[in-house]
Amino acid sequence: MAQLFTPAATTLFRVAIVLTCLGIVAGGAMAYVWARSGSTWNVGKPAAQPIPFRHDLHSGSLGIDCRYCHSTVERAADAGMPSAQTCMSCHSQVWVGASVLEPVRSSFILGQPIEWASVHRLPDYAYFHHAVHVTEGVACETCHGRVDQMPKTVKTQTMSMGWCLDCHRNPVPHLRPREAVFEMGYEPHGKGLPEDVRAFYQEASRRLTSCNTCHR
Repeated sequence: MAQLFTPAATTLFRVAIVLTCLGIVAGGAMAYVWARSGSTWNVGKPAAQPIPFRHDLHSGSLGIDCRYCHSTVERAADAGMPSAQTCMSCHSQVWVGASVLEPVRSSFILGQPIEWASVHRLPDYAYFHHAVHVTEGVACETCHGRVDQMPKTVKTQTMSMGWCLDCHRNPVPHLRPREAVFEMGYEPHGKGLPEDVRAFYQEASRRLTSCNTCHR
């Protein structure tokens, strides 16, 4: 029986099969890396805001406490955003005629809220409660980074499901004393935690990694 394909054609076909398989593997690897890269999650990208608010000035240079603007962070799921009244408590006397603050003055006079753009918004199917984290010793800096050094507020963490689970599996290294939760540049105490607290969170990690903890 005559041979249907020449040896060269058979070799070419085998090479094509190998290259196709390698291409599929490479494509899958690239998709995996891309899905977990910071740029995919907008890490380092500021959101356009109605007012060019500078955390490095307010939180950094002036040392204003996070809770002055984010007033519900210790008692509610949402940390809260500053209203025009909050801003005007200072800017009725400071930078009174600055054109950059016209949206604040208009909001205050008209009684309309300032439409801040969220930098760290989570999807609707992910439940997050600020007060639960803050009151248990998870600091602002852990998730939001050194905002006291940011001229424009950006994400420093992906806040992906994997990132959250890494902390939920072992929250101990990320915990602080309550009085240090709002402090920037704090050095983690790590092994300084009492053994009973460490044991409590090791046990709690089973519940913290349950699906219905974040997806309700």
